[in-house]
Amino acid sequence: MRIVAGRHRGRTLIAPDGLAVRPTADRTREAIFNVLTQGKLAGGRNPLIEARVLDAFAGTGALGLEALSRGAARVTFMESQAAALATLRANLEALEESERAEVLAVDVLRAPPAAAPCGVILMDPPYNQGLAAPALTALARGGWIAPGGIVAIELMKAEAFEAPEGFELLDERGYGKAKVAFLTHIG
Repeated sequence: MRIVAGRHRGRTLIAPDGLAVRPTADRTREAIFNVLTQGKLAGGRNPLIEARVLDAFAGTGALGLEALSRGAARVTFMESQAAALATLRANLEALEESERAEVLAVDVLRAPPAAAPCGVILMDPPYNQGLAAPALTALARGGWIAPGGIVAIELMKAEAFEAPEGFELLDERGYGKAKVAFLTHIG
């Protein structure tokens, strides 16, 4: 697993052994960031530049680290699994990005209130557990998602998903066994 683009392009990330963490495949991650950086979802601008980003269900941190590599100012990582947290912290250290990151060892559904809202939210919840919509609702209630914020959620291709109240589905694309839903927070 490698960083796809930006200043850390080609740098290797580690992942814990076993099936507890399922990192986003490099090609899917590349596709997500291509959609984001084209600006079609954010009024013609790249929403990552100098953005506050939230990587929810962070696992190895690959999505948030890709955002930092591509110009995000700061990333908050939320993860509750011990092995994933250790790997995430090791990846932050290896890329020397700890100063621009905050790691919260929390359940996304019970996250503490945000200090400031994020303009880009990246989510890769466990497949087929129905966590995406409740997580969005909880994060919005906690002030984590800025009005007009862009959300990218990786789901299993066959997994049902309906945007919760306060969100509008902008696009949905399939990538192998996965699909990615892009939404905006309409408040």
